Amino acid sequence: MTTDSEAPAGTHGAPAGGFGRATSEDCPEGVDTASLAAVARMLGEVAGVIREAGRTVTAIATDPQLAASLGRSPRTGVRAVRALARTLTEPAGLGYAPDGGRVGRAAWLGGVLTSRENLAVAVAVTSLKLRIRLCAVRHPEFIEDGPVRRLLGAIEADRQTQALRVFHRAVRADGAERALAALAPSLTEVMAWNALVDENPFNDAAAWCIVTGSRAEGDPLLGTSIGAWARWDRGAGRAVAEPPDPALLAALDEAADGGGISAHLRNLTAIGNDGRMIIQRVTGPDGVTRYLVLLAGMAFGLPRNATPQDLVGAVTAVGRNDSPYTRAVRKAVAQTVPEGASIALIGHSQGGIAAMNLTEIPEVNQKWRLTHVVAVGSPIDFKRPRDPETQVVSLVNEHDVVPNLEGRSPVSVFPVPADWLEITWVDPAHDFPMCHNVGVYAQSLDEVVPEARDRVDALLAPYRGVVEETVVFRLHDR
Repeated sequence: MTTDSEAPAGTHGAPAGGFGRATSEDCPEGVDTASLAAVARMLGEVAGVIREAGRTVTAIATDPQLAASLGRSPRTGVRAVRALARTLTEPAGLGYAPDGGRVGRAAWLGGVLTSRENLAVAVAVTSLKLRIRLCAVRHPEFIEDGPVRRLLGAIEADRQTQALRVFHRAVRADGAERALAALAPSLTEVMAWNALVDENPFNDAAAWCIVTGSRAEGDPLLGTSIGAWARWDRGAGRAVAEPPDPALLAALDEAADGGGISAHLRNLTAIGNDGRMIIQRVTGPDGVTRYLVLLAGMAFGLPRNATPQDLVGAVTAVGRNDSPYTRAVRKAVAQTVPEGASIALIGHSQGGIAAMNLTEIPEVNQKWRLTHVVAVGSPIDFKRPRDPETQVVSLVNEHDVVPNLEGRSPVSVFPVPADWLEITWVDPAHDFPMCHNVGVYAQSLDEVVPEARDRVDALLAPYRGVVEETVVFRLHDR
């Protein structure tokens, strides 16, 4: 089930809770993770309040009316200006905290480039470090001697070049797949921490969203905005029904033994990631006709390709609900499913994002009843169905990097809505992208967390009946 796991305290001038050698106190048995998660959330909120206080003081200090008042009351005005300056620039105040407006942003940029200490950043990093330590309750590699701990130590020392070297050595020794998978359980927090203490001013906004648990409009690595990606992702989206292929349909029938969630994922394995999706008309155990929509993940190849299931589309879909993939799926559903029918959407990776995007679109909810969404290995945590009756299920292998891409780690201290079902687990396969593979997810549900599979199958019971028709669509970007 959901796991609140993350950790340390300290930062860029805040020494508490560093990442030196591991000790027995780093991850005590019986730790009250729920209480520590609440503290980490509170620290993130406090950091956000302190940041806003710096912006407010900056706005007052740079207000033209304050300068104009100096002529009317020089002595009082100078005292006020000095008090504001001390608050904005001295350790006894907010550290170096000017921000907002042209003057404030210019001063803030100078502080970033010169690594000036900032109280808001110090508290924010304390929150992130505590969250990483909580992650270590389930993932001891975050506190044990090894590449992950050395990388965290380099970030804490504000040595980004050294951190890159540590990661590069880990890649050479274990491969990029295992190095990334080792960081995956708390990759979001690690990237946010690094963004707040590095000299790149463009990734700070995304880092602050991670600190406060809100949706980011950019990435915490380089700071590239989703809007920039969206400019490359303007296809109309198109869906073309393929002629029935007896061999493919036989493979789907063979994979779909029992019609449960792992069987649906095996069906997605059968169609591959080359731009296809499946719609099945099912007569349920109660005799009612319902529809299953199975959506595959991102296609391999160039960042932009002929299908809407490409890298550009995946990044855009995280922050936008009207992507070419979503539009293509809507057109496929309109060709196959009568208005008013009940639909369960099951998507892997980018397919899970597209499924959640459909639940946010008013016109889709007006035409069909979206009863269930099962997103597997998908970054969907900041999306919300328009219909409160839509049951959302999120399945995540904690070593899978992809679910981090929205800015919420699989062991986040920020819970999903209470009526969602989020299930995360530690899979023996620690190699990325192998652990992201839809077939590996199906195998994990059957062999590692069968109780999770059974819970999802119980929710999808109305759709576990006789498949009357299977339609495979080819999706096109334009």
